[in-house]
Amino acid sequence: MERIIIDHEDVLKMLDEWMEKRDGEWWDHFYHDHARPIPFFSNVPDISLAKWLDVSKITPGRSLDIGCGNGRNTLYLAMQGWQATGIDISNEAIAWAKQLDSHQQAHYQCTSLEKYEDHPHTYDLILDSGCFHHIKPHRRQDYLTRIQTLLKPDGYFLMTCFNMKEGAPITDEQVYLDRSMHGGMGFTRLKLETILTHYFTILDIHEMEATDDPAYFGQDFLWVILMKQKEETTHE
Repeated sequence: MERIIIDHEDVLKMLDEWMEKRDGEWWDHFYHDHARPIPFFSNVPDISLAKWLDVSKITPGRSLDIGCGNGRNTLYLAMQGWQATGIDISNEAIAWAKQLDSHQQAHYQCTSLEKYEDHPHTYDLILDSGCFHHIKPHRRQDYLTRIQTLLKPDGYFLMTCFNMKEGAPITDEQVYLDRSMHGGMGFTRLKLETILTHYFTILDIHEMEATDDPAYFGQDFLWVILMKQKEETTHE
């Protein structure tokens, strides 16, 4: 049957269908074996999150951890006094998170950011510890504007994503030529700044500190970007 393009969303759906599928089932398989030697298959927080909370002295409020995986950062936020929620599209990941959070200090939900429902401007902190480099270029706007909507006017958005040491060295165009994100796109500092400054005010951007301290997760193949709402987005 001929595909008829009527609106912008039809184009986005067509591009989704062209690409390799990394849906909930794919991530369920990824998270099924907890013993796999995956760097972030631990129960400790990102060193960048822990240090920022310590230095900023921010008053705990409501936090949302997007793509929370086994909930290591969600649980850490809850232990620091935050009303913490973690979401992930993998049932396996959410089950693991609930297992680690044996005292039910945080809330976990199996859903995507697109389908997650809450009131606008609800969160003091939104955390992305590894989703952005999996977001297809044609879905970036939806992803980032959804975060804008959920974040309070004075809220913070803390994101980590692949730099060029670990991420695939591909352009946005190559994603569609290859029909693949190649396991996660690598970003240069310039590319991140070019994209993110359209949506947020960047307060800091640096490579994550690599650490052997067993109390934290830290790898220098990741960028750490701290952002706030742009002024013009706070009057919606």
